[in-house]
Amino acid sequence: MRNIKRVGFIGLGDQGGPMAEAIGEQGFELHVWARRPASLSAVAAVPHVAHDTVAGLAASAELIALCLRDDTDIWSLLDEQDLLADITSGTIIVNHGTGDPKEAERIGAHTAEAGAVYLDAPVSGGGPGARARTLTTFVGGPADAFEAARPVFATFSDTVRLMGPVGGGQLTKLFNNALTITNMKNAEDVLTLAEQVGLDLLPLIEIIGASSGGSAALRALGTDITPELAEHLRPLMHKDMHHFAQAVRDRGAHPEEVLARGVSGASGLVQAAHLVARSRT
Repeated sequence: MRNIKRVGFIGLGDQGGPMAEAIGEQGFELHVWARRPASLSAVAAVPHVAHDTVAGLAASAELIALCLRDDTDIWSLLDEQDLLADITSGTIIVNHGTGDPKEAERIGAHTAEAGAVYLDAPVSGGGPGARARTLTTFVGGPADAFEAARPVFATFSDTVRLMGPVGGGQLTKLFNNALTITNMKNAEDVLTLAEQVGLDLLPLIEIIGASSGGSAALRALGTDITPELAEHLRPLMHKDMHHFAQAVRDRGAHPEEVLARGVSGASGLVQAAHLVARSRT
């Protein structure tokens, strides 16, 4: 099995920053690139090499991790910013963002033409999970590349699984997100009713969270999801539900009922976050 030592990372945001920091903490030689110099503060506490260009980073790393918003950002890095121009044959390129499984297959084929190996490895747990090093990483791609990359994933994850060929990681993540978002709809509906009948929401969330009615969605509403964060999450949830629905249709199944509930859950998130915030005042 390959022993990867040099890891590149692009996407030092709320989730990607702590992931890159975790990689550096465990002794990997960390190489980073960021559009904005201020983003480099995310890895200030660990040794790292900052590159002026994407191509420069690509030429220096055996594995390149990308934690970006969507598939169009991946394509931009690969071609417009020359990520593939100077890579060494066999370089592993990892996409930790959430996207379309079919697009993952197209990206995998494109990177293979340049001599690279592609893993789609979206993560679950958000910024809090990244900071706690407890993310779940769902991986699609060749088994040998997965085994080589596993020690890198283990720096920021407590659960890592190979879910099949390229696209398998994205498909698994979309099913995870569909459950999360539809569970969010359940929590939104029940909390709205709880307020209407005069229950104190914060103690209610705490006690139900320790009981059979608890869920990750309910806990997040009671802790991490502020109204400001909800505004950010709402379009991402809509995007994920539509990716989920298309992936299900592509495989001959019918997602309409789940899609409708998930879209409703995404649409109601901001209102629910304000509801919980009011209960704190």
